[in-house]
Amino acid sequence: MPEGPEIWRAADQIGEAIAHKEIQELFFAFEELKEFESLLVGLKVQSVTPRGKAIITAFENDLNLYSHNQLYGKWMIKDRGELPDTNRTLRAAIHTKDRSALLYSASEIEMLKDEEVENHPYIKKLGPDVVHPKTTYEEVLERYQSDAFRNRKLSTLLLDQGFLSGVGNYLRSEILFCAGVDPEFRPKDCSDKQIRDLAKNSLELSRRSYETGGNTTPYELVKALKEEGATRKQYRHYVYGRTGNPCYKCGKEIKVIETGGRKVYYCETEQKNIS
Repeated sequence: MPEGPEIWRAADQIGEAIAHKEIQELFFAFEELKEFESLLVGLKVQSVTPRGKAIITAFENDLNLYSHNQLYGKWMIKDRGELPDTNRTLRAAIHTKDRSALLYSASEIEMLKDEEVENHPYIKKLGPDVVHPKTTYEEVLERYQSDAFRNRKLSTLLLDQGFLSGVGNYLRSEILFCAGVDPEFRPKDCSDKQIRDLAKNSLELSRRSYETGGNTTPYELVKALKEEGATRKQYRHYVYGRTGNPCYKCGKEIKVIETGGRKVYYCETEQKNIS
C-alpha cells in the first residue's frame, strides 16, 4: 500500500496534470457515481490534496472526489487519448484537453460536498500528517508522549493512521531503526531520548522519502553506495526489505519479525543492544 510520501507525490502529479484546467470528459466505473459525470464536465479542478493515504480532488462546484488506493489502487497520468499498458481495472478518469488522470483498481471512491470532507470517517480520525510541511516536531512528540498511546506496541501503533497519518510498513521499520528502538517496545518502555528520536525521525524520514521519491537513507549514504555499485533496492532503505544484509551502521545482519501479518525489519545490535 502506498504510504504518505507516495500519496503526496501522486497528488502533486495529478495536480500538475489537471488542476485549473477545464474538464472535457469524466468517467466513473461505479454506478452510484455516474450522475456526477455530466455535472463536472466543463468545470475545473481547484486542488488536489493528500489526506493521510487518501486524496481529495476538489472541483469548482462544492464537490470533492475522495479516493483511497487501499492495497491495489493507483493513479496514472497520461497524455489525452493514451492509456497505460496495465491489467488493472479503470475506476475513474478525468480528462482535460491535453492530459488525463486515471485511477485504477481503487475500491474506495466517493463524492463529497465541501462540508462533508472533514467529517468523512477516515479523514476525521487522522493524526498529524508526517509529510505535511506545517506538522511540527512538537505535535508529533506530543503523540508519542500521550497517555492515549503509551501502552501500545510501537510496531502496531505506527501503522495506526489515527496516531500519525502517512506512516506505513517501510516507514515504520525505518523510524524504529533510526531511533534505536526495539520493535517490541511501547512508548512507555522508551527513554526520553528514544521518544524524542522517534518524533524527529517520523518527520525527517517521511519528508526525505517524499523529496527523493522513496529514499529514507540520506544523500551521502546513497551516493557512497551507488559508487560501490549498489542497486536502488540496496541503497533505498536502512533496514526495510534488507533481511540478511549488513546493517549500514554496525555491519551486523538485518533481521525480520512478523507482527500482525506484516514484516518489521530491524538490527539487533542497534535496536536490541545485542552484541
